[in-house]
Amino acid sequence: MGLAIDAVSKEAEKHHTSYRHKNLLYVIQKDPKLGKVLRFCQWPSYTNEVFEKYRTDLRYYNLLKPLLGENIKQVINQIIWKTPGSAQTSYGYHQDARFRRPESAYRDLGNSFVQCALAIDPHTEDNGCLVFIEKSHLLGNLNYITDKSVFQEDISEDVLEHLGVDKLPLVYAVLNPGDLAIWHPYLLHGSPPNTSLMDRRTYLNGYVNAENTDRGEWAFKKGVPQKLGEPQLVQFEEFQNIGEVQIRSRVVLVEYNNRYRI
Repeated sequence: MGLAIDAVSKEAEKHHTSYRHKNLLYVIQKDPKLGKVLRFCQWPSYTNEVFEKYRTDLRYYNLLKPLLGENIKQVINQIIWKTPGSAQTSYGYHQDARFRRPESAYRDLGNSFVQCALAIDPHTEDNGCLVFIEKSHLLGNLNYITDKSVFQEDISEDVLEHLGVDKLPLVYAVLNPGDLAIWHPYLLHGSPPNTSLMDRRTYLNGYVNAENTDRGEWAFKKGVPQKLGEPQLVQFEEFQNIGEVQIRSRVVLVEYNNRYRI
């Protein structure tokens, strides 16, 4: 999988800025010291057979079945890099429920969705391992949303005080390569910056009970792994709602954003 991540990174280098093709997305930032830095890639499984293979590995299914049942869809498929030396490698505190939009497309979210992070490199406190706020999921949806993306924010004690969870213990998810962390959509978490000389690469997969969602790609039907076909709607509702009745320049702009470059 490490070699496959290197292949995805090499493919991303062809683009001078963030790039989208349907659900496939490379998010590239400009770093003052390093130049182009690849933060993450969404849905690498569309173009890389290694990630397509492992997103429906039966070892995932055996863990997911007691939580989600036999019919499971996927709404997250992502590689995350924390490049050493980059000015911004942290992720602000958040609940994954923040990104399950629109809310009407996800029913009984707290019992229907789990997030899974597979460590490709060692995850340590020095290179920015995940930090969970213990038992914060018991508080339900805190509806904490900021005007920035979580990958543009640092973890902050002020946020924990604002949400009233600053007295809860912090759990540092120190992982070895091959370890898997699984968590609830209401569990508050983030990660500090990478201050080491080593990358912190992660393969992230989010799964949902198929009966309780109108979004996502199939992962397992009655326990049988499903291959990706034509991309299904996961996010970016606006692409579905734009119609041909609009002026031609608007239609062209949307096609440009959706198919080629953001």
